[in-house]
Amino acid sequence: MKAGFAKFAIGQVVKHRLFEFRGLIFDVDPEFDNTEEWWLSIPEEIRPDKEQPFYHLFAENAETEYIAYVSEQNLVPDSSAEPLRNPMIGELFDRDERGRYRAKPILAH
Repeated sequence: MKAGFAKFAIGQVVKHRLFEFRGLIFDVDPEFDNTEEWWLSIPEEIRPDKEQPFYHLFAENAETEYIAYVSEQNLVPDSSAEPLRNPMIGELFDRDERGRYRAKPILAH
């Protein structure tokens, strides 16, 4: 897999194709940009290729909310239209009347 254009966008809701969690994308790395230790901690049989986009998610599962770092190959669009409950979302995003998440304007000084 070659690094290139990201398949998913900031503000898009996605879910993991193997594990039971979903989340809102808040940042994208064009290719792997985490530690080697993190990458090696993933079991080899499911370890993703580094040369693809990786996404930062405000993630949640049935038990908790957290931040996740996920390869593009492991994400699929979430079409449930269910709102996300991760409290960090409200700091950077607004949800419109159609249920879509839009980044809030950021003020710089």
